[in-house]
Amino acid sequence: MLSLENYYFEKINFQDPTLSVHNGLIMPKNKSSADQANRVARILERLEQAYPNAQCALRHSNPLELLVATILSAQCTDERVNIVTKDLFRKYRSPRDYAGVRPEELENDIRSTGFFRNKTKSIQGTCRMIQEKFGGSVPGVMEELLLLPGVARKTANVVLGVAFKKAAGIVVDTHVYRVSRRLDLTRSETPENIERDLMQIIPGDKWISFSHQMILHGRNICKARKPRCSECPVNSICYAEDKVS
Repeated sequence: MLSLENYYFEKINFQDPTLSVHNGLIMPKNKSSADQANRVARILERLEQAYPNAQCALRHSNPLELLVATILSAQCTDERVNIVTKDLFRKYRSPRDYAGVRPEELENDIRSTGFFRNKTKSIQGTCRMIQEKFGGSVPGVMEELLLLPGVARKTANVVLGVAFKKAAGIVVDTHVYRVSRRLDLTRSETPENIERDLMQIIPGDKWISFSHQMILHGRNICKARKPRCSECPVNSICYAEDKVS
């Protein structure tokens, strides 16, 4: 069986003979692993300087509220979610409240977040399992969170990192996906593989803050269509093909 490093080495070199992998780091063949590790450290330092107080933008007061808000945030802005949850969290206080209401009523309450039928199924299924399997409390373990309907690693990482202060992984949302690839921290194309790549090169004690900083950076500066490269704190060490002057 190939080691993870050799797997990446063979896969990447098959696709691009100018690249190699050392200790999980993608780099030109004429660059050393120390050079690339130094570049990662510089990226982390500049993100910390630019976003020293980066936090989760979803308003909540407990793990259940954060879990529901994160489910609602799929294909929806945090701003819209916060508008919806302002009234939602007054109406629904416990897993039993969400699980016991008619689906049509909850659908109407969250309609403006989009995909409201699927989100209703996820929220109600999740809350039923929390009530029946976890004694009414949101579990604080990755393996248990992943048992909940509609909860994948992104949502679980948000809940664990923000509500429980546990660094179990790195949140890979649309912003982290885009920015990490632009910064050449990964060449993978799925959130699961991108998270795996980032976890190899980002120190564990930075996983939570790095996630928040990357999300904020992607939202404010490294935008999908019109990146504001002239204002970017990592512009001088970014090699993205779609950089703008």
